[in-house]
Amino acid sequence: MMQANGLRVRSVRRKSFASMDCSVARSLDQVGEWWTLLVIRDAFLGVTRFDEFRSRLGIAPNVLSDRLETLVGTGVLRRDPYSSRPVRHEYRLTEKGRDLFGVLVALRQWGDRWLARDEPPVVLEHVTCGHTTTALLSCSECGREVTARNVLARGRLLPARHRRASAADDVDPGQAGGKGDDLARGELEHPRIGPVRT
Repeated sequence: MMQANGLRVRSVRRKSFASMDCSVARSLDQVGEWWTLLVIRDAFLGVTRFDEFRSRLGIAPNVLSDRLETLVGTGVLRRDPYSSRPVRHEYRLTEKGRDLFGVLVALRQWGDRWLARDEPPVVLEHVTCGHTTTALLSCSECGREVTARNVLARGRLLPARHRRASAADDVDPGQAGGKGDDLARGELEHPRIGPVRT
């Protein structure tokens, strides 16, 4: 049992998603715990020491210790000693941790759009051009913006009714009667990722 605001709250062991055949689920298994993304957010903002994480977040020391240990154990943060007497450490993002930057930016922008009460508390300045920026997903091949309306999801995780025969997926998009015609008939207008016809 845990004590919170004078109430006794039963702690529930969270189910692990590590064995699920889904990259979203496996990612949540490592960074989806309560407080974890806020710890990572502050690490991106330059926070490295336990006391500063705790004071900024208002998080209980035992919970913060648990989250930091998990993030170090999964390779998102690394622990670097900065004092030997007493032994103290700084927590810094690893390459794996820095790869979460896009996740944090996307979540922040979504919150700014749908949940912000006034001006966003943080904006990003693109150092290369000096402008305040909004990050966009772009295609690695053509450079155009990627949205839920202009991509098709493929793979074994799709619901059975949305799967296509392999032969159909191999048809040239511009060939008459091929996938390109299907898209032109309205798949791109459906707000879900996947081969959904309107």
